[in-house]
Amino acid sequence: MIHVSPWVFWAVLVVIPWGILGLFQKLSTKFISAESAMIWSVVGFLLMLPWLHSDSPLAKYSTGNLIWGVLGGGVNAVGGWALYAAMKKGGKASVVIPLTALYPVVVVIVAPALLHEPISLLQGIGLLFALTAIVLLST
Repeated sequence: MIHVSPWVFWAVLVVIPWGILGLFQKLSTKFISAESAMIWSVVGFLLMLPWLHSDSPLAKYSTGNLIWGVLGGGVNAVGGWALYAAMKKGGKASVVIPLTALYPVVVVIVAPALLHEPISLLQGIGLLFALTAIVLLST
């Protein structure tokens, strides 16, 4: 029997809502600006918080951990805005979404230095394929 880590279920579950999200992002930028689409995306996120937030009180977290969360939210907002802008400027959803989904390339490159996580040979090969995908998608 194959053992699958519990986190794999959640990681795979990301694919369905984020796949649908890509369609909604393109549809929204056909009618409103990238900035407005981003704002309404945040509104949708905020409306989901009561169902998604754990029962842990915010005060339980350290200031450092909260700062990492806020920084993550800030760079997420910049990336989200850039994605909407790419769609608004005429990018096809079938190209923009897969291209922007290659963001893990940054993590793979930076993780050894910042997180002390080694890159295996297989991961290195995957990185080369991802970089090849960037070239193929952008032509």
